[in-house]
Amino acid sequence: MNRMLNLRRLCCCVSALPFVFALAAFSNSVSAHAAETLNIWPGKPPGETTELPPEADQTKPEDQLIAGRRIIKLGNVSTPQIAVFRPDAETDTGAAVVVCPGGGHHILAYDLEGTEVAKWLNSIGVTGIVLKYRVPFRDPDKRWGAAVQDAQRAMSLVRSKAADWNIDPHRIGICGFSAGGETAGLTSLLDSREYDKVDAVDDHPFRPDFALLIYPGGFAERDRKALRDHVRVPKDSPPMFFVHAFDDPVTVQSSLLLASEIKAAGGSAELHLYATGGHGYGLRPTSEAVTHWPKRAGDWMKEQGFLSQQ
Repeated sequence: MNRMLNLRRLCCCVSALPFVFALAAFSNSVSAHAAETLNIWPGKPPGETTELPPEADQTKPEDQLIAGRRIIKLGNVSTPQIAVFRPDAETDTGAAVVVCPGGGHHILAYDLEGTEVAKWLNSIGVTGIVLKYRVPFRDPDKRWGAAVQDAQRAMSLVRSKAADWNIDPHRIGICGFSAGGETAGLTSLLDSREYDKVDAVDDHPFRPDFALLIYPGGFAERDRKALRDHVRVPKDSPPMFFVHAFDDPVTVQSSLLLASEIKAAGGSAELHLYATGGHGYGLRPTSEAVTHWPKRAGDWMKEQGFLSQQ
């Protein structure tokens, strides 16, 4: 009885037993396959002044299914962490990708756009590192602020552990979905940290060597004619891979405008646009062609030289 009560608390008092047991199985699966889980900050993250309710899955039984399956909507994240998923030793390329789930800076779609992505990365010989960044957003005038702080710190932390994890520090990318795509994109573009140096971890560079932005939001102005003022593309921006559907309610202009600016700055970008597909599909395959984007992304990483065997 106590165990059931604890599970129900984790599920925000959801009363549907099948869902509770499915969540428990998912949690056990994550623990079994994550080689290591680390807090990314030695203490409280920068700027944290208020206490949130306990971290919890906020999925409801009536929520929309994605490819016929539920998703984990993780909320009230106050302790940012990375979970490291390693590929088999015989297929390990030495590359790594930090994965930023989406969720509108309200929650994290932790399995759909996190652990499932790490599993795909493992299948192509890449270490998948799922970032659990802070949600909901802390500053309504800078919704991406806490998320980008966490992503910058996570990138530096991964580079500081590269030798321990047998990772090439020059082949560490970032992947983000929706609001996580905004987080990953800004981590790739900003030329300075969004926080003061904390310790020696921050001596390691925070910008990724490449980026995969999957239906990213937050880059286009509301009139959809230009990038937002804080989005500036440096000449040395890393190569980027984009996926977006034309009918996505999160405007395709975020991908179109950013890719165009990368070209204007002399950088490299590959953009895959699909007529239909909507938003929030992750990499769960459906009848929509857009859901086959992981094959295109794997080809791109290989062509760029990021999957070269060590």
